[in-house]
Amino acid sequence: MTVLAPLGILGGTFDPIHFAHLRLAEELADAFALERVIFIPAAVPPHRDAPRASPAQRLEMVRLAVAGNPRFAVDDRELKRSGASYTYDTLQELRAACGDRPLCLILGADAFSALTTWHRWQELFDLAHMAVARRPGFPLEQVAASLPSALRAEYLHRLVPRPSQLALAPAGRVVVHEITGLDISATQIRALCARRGSLRYLLPDAVSAYIEQHRLYR
Repeated sequence: MTVLAPLGILGGTFDPIHFAHLRLAEELADAFALERVIFIPAAVPPHRDAPRASPAQRLEMVRLAVAGNPRFAVDDRELKRSGASYTYDTLQELRAACGDRPLCLILGADAFSALTTWHRWQELFDLAHMAVARRPGFPLEQVAASLPSALRAEYLHRLVPRPSQLALAPAGRVVVHEITGLDISATQIRALCARRGSLRYLLPDAVSAYIEQHRLYR
């Protein structure tokens, strides 16, 4: 049987994309032997306010940010789709296109703990593995303790100890990995833009230049 390397899926508003997003993708690509990490900007995020930058601007910032990394790619399917950007719909489309290749949905521990609020959340496990990133000082036991009971049952049932196990099935497993803690947020960056603060070392220079050129977040 041919074993196909998993694909990582990293969604978000990316308003704007920054080094914490990129470092997360890089570390999980290494740890989980991902063939590629696909960045998918959301058009209408169901769980947060509407993005400040336009879809076209956010897409261009992601493209600028990932340029030069052969393991990173950008997918604009959610920006082309009308209505709320549901992860279920995106994974269903990717599963149809990728066949039995393993798909890994990359989530921070905070986002994973809120998974029961997501559209058709239980069916997400039929479409992808869950690659959960935890911050330093956030132990594995604390991840489980933070989950609502229905999700905790799924988590304990599907948790695997080794990332290599993700390549052995198309979907359905959960693995948790500690990542480098970078305390950078898009909210912080937008606030800096509003007061004309320096964005240096928070996001790629090409993205910073794009923000300045288009006077975003002012």
